[in-house]
Amino acid sequence: MKARFDLIVIGAGPAGGAAAFTAARAGLTVALVDRHAFPRDKLCGGGFTGRSHQYFCEIFGTPPEPGQIETHHSVSFHAHGTDLGRIDGIPPLHLTMRRVLDTEICARALAAGAADFTGRPVARLDPEAGQVVLEDGAELTAPLVLGADGVNSMVARALFGQAFDRGRIGFGLEVEAPAAPDNAEAPVRIDFGAADWGYGWHFPKTCSSTIGVGGVLARNADMKAMMRSYLTLLGQDPDQKAKGQFLPFGDFRRVPGRGRTLLAGDAAGLVDPITGEGIAYAMKSGQLAALAAAAALREGRPETALARYRRSLRPMHRALRQARAIRLMIFARPFRGSFVAAFRRSGQLRHLYLRLLAGEIEYPEMARATLWRFPAFLWRSIRPGNRSGA
Repeated sequence: MKARFDLIVIGAGPAGGAAAFTAARAGLTVALVDRHAFPRDKLCGGGFTGRSHQYFCEIFGTPPEPGQIETHHSVSFHAHGTDLGRIDGIPPLHLTMRRVLDTEICARALAAGAADFTGRPVARLDPEAGQVVLEDGAELTAPLVLGADGVNSMVARALFGQAFDRGRIGFGLEVEAPAAPDNAEAPVRIDFGAADWGYGWHFPKTCSSTIGVGGVLARNADMKAMMRSYLTLLGQDPDQKAKGQFLPFGDFRRVPGRGRTLLAGDAAGLVDPITGEGIAYAMKSGQLAALAAAAALREGRPETALARYRRSLRPMHRALRQARAIRLMIFARPFRGSFVAAFRRSGQLRHLYLRLLAGEIEYPEMARATLWRFPAFLWRSIRPGNRSGA
């Protein structure tokens, strides 16, 4: 079988699904390829922030189906072993199971007109020629290809020789523990510093408790030990089997592709370096990539798609750079004590973080309100008597 399309999308998760949906709605012929058939399991805490909810509604026109997200209005913060307290009545914090959400997103893309090549692994990929050969022998060609196939992206490997920089990548471990009887009322829990330059999470859901730790891989020689310690802290069996996954964690690709091949979502490193959230940026980058592809093809100049896409990503890239600057204040060892003290006493700082999670503000506003504190953090770290270490 040979078939030609306007756009081949590899990966049918939030990035690829949003891209395929947007491109099909724009009138393009789209092949949606994924090695998995849906539903399928995906390692992810399932945090579906207000930003994710906003982007989902903008892209797909309606909110997620009832029952696909759970909403909490309480959160408890901890940092480097210190309890920073529980906050109730906060803007909505949504949780989801990726098995359910991704199936819905993929279904919406197919309903919009994308051709279904899910459950059919790729055997060979030639990005320069716009050619994808599946293991069953099907040959797909298109003037544009979008890699939305996750952090271990085969498309990124084909373009750059490796999917990510191992010296800068993050790594996470996660378990799905049985749901506690009080999960419906329990707060979402965030533990800054549960891993070095990372955090731990406990997301209470109706069907399970999603518990995990993640951080910069190069700074965590034994992430399994971090996970066992965190499970013990939460009163869980420390020896239960955990699943692991690399996390881009803010190490995004400045140029998200090459030639006529684009990258979106985790494949482009578009993950929040503080919260670890990837769903929102995945969906939005998929939409932006599809819009760039549609505009380039309308003009008969597919080679311009990458430049168009890169321009549209500038606000997202700027936000990620600002988030990395803020991350320094949270995780760098000399500043930890100052951060804990500031977060505990500053209602404004906590309120800004919650508004960020709710999607009411973005990192530029968060940066303006927090980076002015950096000189004070620096002074406290170097003043005589400070013993926080390097």
